[in-house]
This record gives sequence, C-alpha cells and structure tokens, in this order.
Amino acid sequence: MFEVKVCTDYEAAKALIREYSQIKGAEACFVSLDKELADLGSFYKGGALLIGYEGETAIATIAIRKIDDETAEAKRLYIKPEYRGRGYARVMLNAMLDKCRELSFAEVRFTTKPAVMSIGYALYQRMGFEELENDGETVLMRMKLK
Repeated sequence: MFEVKVCTDYEAAKALIREYSQIKGAEACFVSLDKELADLGSFYKGGALLIGYEGETAIATIAIRKIDDETAEAKRLYIKPEYRGRGYARVMLNAMLDKCRELSFAEVRFTTKPAVMSIGYALYQRMGFEELENDGETVLMRMKLK
C-alpha cells in the first residue's frame, strides 16, 4: 500500500533527493543542493516535505517551499525508478496540493524541464497546471488553489 506522510525521517528524504539529483539532465535543478540538504527543516520552513512510502520503504518525495504568504513552490517530485508507472506521481502531487491548501497558499508553482522530465511535464498539464513562462528549456507552471 502506498501512503504519503509529512517527513519525519530526514535521512530518507536526503537519500531520495540525492538519488534524484543524479538524473542526467537534471543537474541544473540542484544548484543549492548542499544548503538544502544541510537543514531540510529550515529550507522548507513554512512549507512541507512529503515522503511517499510503499509499506515501510521510502520511495518518493515532493517538497513545498514557501515563496510568500500566498505562493508556494513545489519541488523535488521524485519516484524511485523501480516504482514508476503505478500512479504514485499523481498521488504525490495531489498530496502536495492538499497540503498547500491546508497551509492556506493561493497558488503553487512548479519549474520543470520537459526535455528531461517529459512524463512529469505531461502529468502536470493533465492535472491542470498552466504555463507561465517557457524559455524552450525550462517551464514555469502554476495552479491556482483559491
């Protein structure tokens, strides 16, 4: 059974984020990785770090970073490769959206690289995220929550 929980195991979160940072083409998404991993609790203060578990195994992550009182940035959506294709990304995104609403954000933004993360990009579109900016390489998307 797959379940999403607010992170209490920062070592599991760090391992997932490090694994994600190794994806070829995603390197530019991790310019502040050392700072982020040094203190995940502070880095996502005012937001949340969610972990997806299959049984007792941490297999997925997504983070919410507060931009301001109205706006959050979703980051670090990652599903371990051997668990992909089971609909977990949609579950993680819905959990993130629910948490953003619980935290009273009016809007959530997401930055993605369609050439590297084409499956995720297509899912974001299907779920109703709209493009705000597209420079041909990186796309900024958002969903209004209110």
